[in-house]
Amino acid sequence: MLAAERRDHLLGLLAREGKIVAKDVAAALGISEDSVRRDLRDLAAEGLVQRVYGGALPVSPAVVDYAARQTVAPDSKRRVAAVAAGLVRPGSALILDGGTTALAVAQALPPDLECTVITHSPTIAVALLDHPTAEVFLLGGRVFKHSAVAYGAAAVEAAQNVSAEVCLIGVTGVHPEAGLTTGDAEEAAMKRALAARAADTYVLASAEKIGTASRYRVLPWAEVSGVITDAAPDDAVVEQVTRQGVEVLFAG
Repeated sequence: MLAAERRDHLLGLLAREGKIVAKDVAAALGISEDSVRRDLRDLAAEGLVQRVYGGALPVSPAVVDYAARQTVAPDSKRRVAAVAAGLVRPGSALILDGGTTALAVAQALPPDLECTVITHSPTIAVALLDHPTAEVFLLGGRVFKHSAVAYGAAAVEAAQNVSAEVCLIGVTGVHPEAGLTTGDAEEAAMKRALAARAADTYVLASAEKIGTASRYRVLPWAEVSGVITDAAPDDAVVEQVTRQGVEVLFAG
């Protein structure tokens, strides 16, 4: 089989099954695992797959820059945001992650809701200026421009001195095997620091992130209270996540 044919085969397999297992492909095609891994490296370099140990997974579309992400599935993000905003009770404190779905959550909060919003995102803080009864606590640190958030040692230390009833975090990938992932190691560490300071942590996962993966794990399933998504209840990945005991809140 020519290299171009192997490439098409791998992409087709990924589309059908949601993952590529290198040893299985090698056995099926009668080629070496090294050849499969080389093909996967080439596909990963083009941004077409996310390599993982033993093979590859679908790459998340949410790894592009912040401005570009604002145009990705805006209606999907608004549906997720509407459900997430309903988790914030009057008088409570909310830790709100950065990113475009989190921004939709800030915009979905009722203008007259009395609450405290703790965030490391300047864009979230600005969005809440029009909410007169929402107290905003902005965590500072080095700015990660890709997601318009503060992160690094100073931001993590600041996060360790706050607490809240609910934390809403965004991820770039939700996969039953790879878990909850994002594309930057320090951003993943910041998300963990935020989640650790809340009684309950919910993951904001619009449908295009379901079944995809990025390089760095954010949290294990056991450390989240649930996933909020507008993916279909009978989606194969959602069903696998549910079987792991994770609560899924559906945004219709």
